[in-house]
Amino acid sequence: MTRPFRFGVNMVTPASGTEWSKRCERAEELGYDVILVPDHLGMVAPFPSLVAAAEATERPRLGTFVLNTGFWNPALLAREITTTDALTEGRLEIGLGAGYVPEEHERAGLPFLPPGERVGHLARTVEALEGLLGDESHAPPATRRPRPPLLIGGNGDRVLRLAAEHADIVAFTGARVQKGAMIALSAEELDGRVAAYRGFAAGRDTPAELNVLLQFVAVTTDRAAAVRPLLPYFPDTTEDELLKVPLVTAGTVREIAEQLRERRERYGFSYLTVLDPYMEALGPVIEELRGT
Repeated sequence: MTRPFRFGVNMVTPASGTEWSKRCERAEELGYDVILVPDHLGMVAPFPSLVAAAEATERPRLGTFVLNTGFWNPALLAREITTTDALTEGRLEIGLGAGYVPEEHERAGLPFLPPGERVGHLARTVEALEGLLGDESHAPPATRRPRPPLLIGGNGDRVLRLAAEHADIVAFTGARVQKGAMIALSAEELDGRVAAYRGFAAGRDTPAELNVLLQFVAVTTDRAAAVRPLLPYFPDTTEDELLKVPLVTAGTVREIAEQLRERRERYGFSYLTVLDPYMEALGPVIEELRGT
């Protein structure tokens, strides 16, 4: 069964209270289903920002995209989750990841563990949260049992295996970290990652929702010109190859809508997220896809 599209906007740009509220109101007007907040130093703190987003809107869900579990103790995180879920009237979706920016850990005075240990901490956090949030004696009490919907983000086998076991939503990054830089996955590489996840999830009763972050959106009649400024960020990639990268989408509104339908068919990506600088650009595409 093909899932209907769902759209999220990841609010990476800090703002004052009034500006924040207006931006969240605009996201709702454009048809976004989820307002998301990342977990990076230099950006807004996730949980108070989501409470403010809830006060400014009525319909969208609110989510973290994604929490760096290396910053969090599970017991303290459970308190944040139950409080925020209550204050947002049960609209919270919780997104977790292993973290990937060593400089942020250094600034925070926290160790940046090797990849395997970061994933191990993510796994322990997921398991601890399921126990804490499912405990009827937990204070403050959980609004929903056993917990709010859980998103796990990442591409490695261990993270995908964890997501297959626990997550309601799986977020594929569409990129990998290589020598400190983010390198976009090709369409074929992402095929492999999705196939790996599907293998791990073969025994699930209920399929998870699959998400991808679109890191560039351009409504244009000249697709090649639109992506040309991105070439320095994608070493050894031609314009034609870049136009096929799954985290990039460019073209007319109808062309972009068709690209997203094709990616849903190919990968199963029905939940699409954009960064807030591209929030307006995707708006007409949301309207086009809702109409069909």
